[in-house]
Amino acid sequence: MELYGKNTNPTQLRQRIGHMSQVAGIRPMQFDDGRARPSRAALVHTGSGLEFTVALDRGMDIAAAAYQGKAMGWRSTTGDVGPQYYEAEGIRWLRSYFGGLLTTCGLTNVGGPAPDSAVSGVGLHGRISNIPAEDVQIYQGWEGNEYLLRVQGTMRESVLFGEKLTLTRAVTAVLGGTCFRIQDTVINEGFQTSPFMILYHCNIGFPALDEGSRIIAPSRQVAPHNDIARAGIKEWDRIDGPTPGLPEKVFYHDMEPARDGTVTAAVVNSRFAEGHGFGVYVRYNAEQLPRFTQWKMLGAQDYVVGLEPCNCGVEGRAVDESHGLLHTLRPGESRTFDVEFGVITDEKQLREIQAKAGKKAPKIVDHYLEFVSPKKGKKRS
Repeated sequence: MELYGKNTNPTQLRQRIGHMSQVAGIRPMQFDDGRARPSRAALVHTGSGLEFTVALDRGMDIAAAAYQGKAMGWRSTTGDVGPQYYEAEGIRWLRSYFGGLLTTCGLTNVGGPAPDSAVSGVGLHGRISNIPAEDVQIYQGWEGNEYLLRVQGTMRESVLFGEKLTLTRAVTAVLGGTCFRIQDTVINEGFQTSPFMILYHCNIGFPALDEGSRIIAPSRQVAPHNDIARAGIKEWDRIDGPTPGLPEKVFYHDMEPARDGTVTAAVVNSRFAEGHGFGVYVRYNAEQLPRFTQWKMLGAQDYVVGLEPCNCGVEGRAVDESHGLLHTLRPGESRTFDVEFGVITDEKQLREIQAKAGKKAPKIVDHYLEFVSPKKGKKRS
């Protein structure tokens, strides 16, 4: 195990400290100010300079993350907001959308709301990110030569006469690590088949995102979400400085997995020669999450790129269903998802990410159905 540039083992480390919290740990806490009060969180630090906040009352999403003082995720102007302020109607989900490194969207709707969104779970991006965790477990301990840090809990998206889904999330890091992993298991605990949509809204911000930064991804094909995106599709991977009033652009990608079945996408500010380079990557399993959406929002303050592995689109449940693309969960059926977040801090790491992405530019197509719906009309399960 390497810590602070030195190889060490558990015995040698324990001889040098009184309590493991001196170098790494998980600290449960409760917010006590503003709209965040009194929601729970867990603060994790690995000893390498990696620190992140697991929002226990907000779907166990990652409300903030930083590496050696550099923010990994974008934070919206709302700041931390407790789940009691969630508004389901229309697009009011945005009133409590803190951004963070990760906001989870789903579980029965992703994207645009339906007319009955206030009562059914099909409001903008669904309810899961505003559901508090129960059965929360915190584990800190040695397993061999690794010191593990894990937070686990279960969110229950359930309604009388409707869906009865649970999402159990484990967030895991290791002492000295510069990345952390999320493993989610979603189960339909009801006795009726349920619609199932999930999207990992991974929000990368400054300083990884800045003028001259690039998006790196192994994209084979890219399609625009609408006419605004179509006009800027040739620059999907290029980052300009913030511009007040600039509209968002959304693109769909068809990704080329690596040999191990994973896809790695990143946003990198490559000023390593000047000592200011920094990047953030997201790695996921392409079989588990076969689709990918990119959110490019370069407005002033709203300055963020979303890397979004998913099993769905962002137009809402009705659109996916109309194209035969809606995933479902049968009674008792479960799905597991693995997502990793990490940092890029030098040229060697950057070259490795670039090698995974390849040098070939993606083919630009007019609509995502050209690559996500090879068997049109066949319902997904």
